[in-house]
Amino acid sequence: MHTNYYFLRQLAPALTARLRGCRVASCFSQEKDELVLGLLSEAGTEYWLKAQLGAGFPALALPETFHRARQNSVDLLPELLGRTVASVEAWPQDRVLQVNFEEDAATLVFKLYGPRPNAIFRASPTATPQLFHQRYATDADLRPAAPGTSYVVPMAGAPGKLPPALADLPARFLREQRGYEEAPTEQKQQLATELLAELESPTAYYFIYLDGRTRLSLMPLGEILETLPGTDPVAALRRFIPLALARRALEAERRQLRQLLTRRAEEAGTSAHLASQRLRALAHEAGYRHRADLIMANLHAIAPGAAQLEAVDFYTNKEVVVKLKPLEKPQRTAENLYRKAKNQQIEERQLQARISSREAEAMHALELLEELDALHELRSLRAWRKLHALDPAPAAGKAGAELPFKVFEYMEFTILVGRNAQNNDLLTQKYAHKDDLWLHAKDVSGSHVVIRHRSGQAIPEPVIGRAAQLAGWYSRRQHDSLCPVTVTPKKFVRKPKGALPGQVLVERERVILVVPGNPFEHNQA
Repeated sequence: MHTNYYFLRQLAPALTARLRGCRVASCFSQEKDELVLGLLSEAGTEYWLKAQLGAGFPALALPETFHRARQNSVDLLPELLGRTVASVEAWPQDRVLQVNFEEDAATLVFKLYGPRPNAIFRASPTATPQLFHQRYATDADLRPAAPGTSYVVPMAGAPGKLPPALADLPARFLREQRGYEEAPTEQKQQLATELLAELESPTAYYFIYLDGRTRLSLMPLGEILETLPGTDPVAALRRFIPLALARRALEAERRQLRQLLTRRAEEAGTSAHLASQRLRALAHEAGYRHRADLIMANLHAIAPGAAQLEAVDFYTNKEVVVKLKPLEKPQRTAENLYRKAKNQQIEERQLQARISSREAEAMHALELLEELDALHELRSLRAWRKLHALDPAPAAGKAGAELPFKVFEYMEFTILVGRNAQNNDLLTQKYAHKDDLWLHAKDVSGSHVVIRHRSGQAIPEPVIGRAAQLAGWYSRRQHDSLCPVTVTPKKFVRKPKGALPGQVLVERERVILVVPGNPFEHNQA
């Protein structure tokens, strides 16, 4: 509220009393979006006015001393030098402060609008305006409201409508502290009128912390950091601006950390939920081991080329039907079912471990969020952040763990394996980098396999061999004794127009022969 009309109307006469008769000795800028005026009184006393005209935090600062840098400093508005301040005034119901000069009725206007602050100098009422921010060309036509213009408090016919100058903190105070919304229609005008009277003659200036921002307020709201008497707006502004700037860094880092921890908690919670869903789905799938046991127990009753086995379940004493493959020996079918049962048990253990780990991670992130809210100093916040190794940028390894593919690590290289035809397209066309290595079992359908490249490192042959084993395992050649595998950089793989999901064209390749490897058995070794 340091740029609100009701504060500026207190500040303007206080500045007039201090600056009237002072001469502009210097006008320069040494930082982006900064305009500094140096003024001298007849007695030789220095006064400084520093306008911060950035969209993030527009403000007028009144430092007691200011040391101009010898370098990176540029003089501005040469026509302003030597002019004498006549008065300072606030534009009616606006966030604009105007400095009037004795010579030629010159004016320097500080427009303190949050999104588009600016300074406009007119050497005379008819002179071409000079803009600090040239990109806001329409500010050349900026004018105050006509004399006598004022805003009327809401009447009974406009319930809930407040004057424009009460659009932020005053309106919030009126609603939260004075019960404006719940008040009868005839009482709302009285409440607004009473608040306007208090704003015109404030008893105190409050430095508050509200909605993650440090602000100057004319009424108590949020967490009150400091209270100053409402008789000296210059002293309040001199105290508030350095405080607010110091706390902006704290608030920015707190926002970053809050976003980071919230994202971690949400990601971990989602991952745990998805793993729980998969675990429940596995629990309801047909028991591979049970079906394999039934096949092996009834081998004598299975005719060659049979498509199914009808047998009595020795657990329930009920007749069940087990599907068979006519072109595959029952023993081979049972072997494959036992393998699937073993892999399912391993997957269940991995899912249970992931659920526990991700739930603990989500809980830890929520606990850190609670600790973050108790940190109110930048030094202690940075020490706490370092202690918990919190980096606003997401860790590169973390993103890989959540990819929608099978993910393997071998010799510190990441190997990604597609799950189906559509997933293969996603892996090859969207996720794979041109320098990644791409593999696929030759001349049969199967998963696309990608080895993520590491900057400045060649992919070792053992990693390529392991990835080739995975390409063979997740293909139609899974049970072959040897499998030829295509290996090529991803930049030589393209998808022809009209091709089916998973289909690609390889322009250059080399072929290696490997024994298809089971990744679950490898991880258990």
